[in-house]
Amino acid sequence: MNLYIQIKDGQIFQNPILEDNFKKAFPDVDVNNLPPEFAKFERVEAPTNLGVYQTPQLSYQWVDGIVKDVWTIGEIPAEEKLAKQETVKAAWANRPDLDNFAAWTFSEGLCEYVPPTPAPTDGKRYFWQGTTNSWVEVPPKPDDGKTYKMDRPSATWVEVV
Repeated sequence: MNLYIQIKDGQIFQNPILEDNFKKAFPDVDVNNLPPEFAKFERVEAPTNLGVYQTPQLSYQWVDGIVKDVWTIGEIPAEEKLAKQETVKAAWANRPDLDNFAAWTFSEGLCEYVPPTPAPTDGKRYFWQGTTNSWVEVPPKPDDGKTYKMDRPSATWVEVV
């Protein structure tokens, strides 16, 4: 997919357009020999590994003779950061099983609640047991066709009746 962008008074102008649209809009322009009023454009994917309080910011810039997307990473404003934290805290406070997670604390850096000890990473399934403030391996669920729910304090499956 070839893209092109218009140049006005030496400055990048508006947004890139697809080659088919470019040829229709500017039928007299040869895409293999662009005049100074146009330039090839290269799309660059937005970064995805952002921190919780970061936001990507896009600009178009000349790079090696073509115009490209150039992404910079900015921090969200302090008011947005606080609002994001308050949203997470409010959702946490409304959990139906909040008492099970009383030992967890809010991490401002991660904008989430974290356990006092990290979850095991041995490939097994675990759940947080608030009565012992520890991670407990999920026991095998009965396979008898009945409906069960996990009873966290006893770490057993209890039939839902």
